[in-house]
Amino acid sequence: MNPLPVGTKAPDFALPLRVGEAPLRLSDYLGERNVVILFFPLAFSGVCTQEMCQVQEELAAWGELDATVLGISVDSIWVTQRFAAEHDLSYPILSDFNKEAMTAYGVRNDDFFGMKGVANRSVFVVDREGTIVYSWMSEDAGILPDFQAVREVLETVQAPSAG
Repeated sequence: MNPLPVGTKAPDFALPLRVGEAPLRLSDYLGERNVVILFFPLAFSGVCTQEMCQVQEELAAWGELDATVLGISVDSIWVTQRFAAEHDLSYPILSDFNKEAMTAYGVRNDDFFGMKGVANRSVFVVDREGTIVYSWMSEDAGILPDFQAVREVLETVQAPSAG
């Protein structure tokens, strides 16, 4: 599977954040903010925890770049809620338990240490119009994204300043 390339219209998704609440959709943010989508293999694994905590530490900088961050894993909604709570993650960590978003974005891995349907670590930046302006994936779960490259892309798609 190959990740969706730059220039592609980003597939919408509806993924749960909390039990009993309406799912969050990518389309909820379109027209308002750029969205950084972080697919990660599994909550509570070492590298995934490191990645999501690093994003939390830099969250204010992402906001200054007019970006909303969404973390997505295959874990159940109960696991993603606990993961976010235990690591004080203030951005949404969404459950793609049915594997629909990871499949649509081309990052589904059907041989992750014998597990089928786990996301490869990947990053997509979707601009306000819903177009993918950055696409990165690693088949090596030990490699973290280049967040500096993501920030540089966000700098180019920031909202025009009110003048």
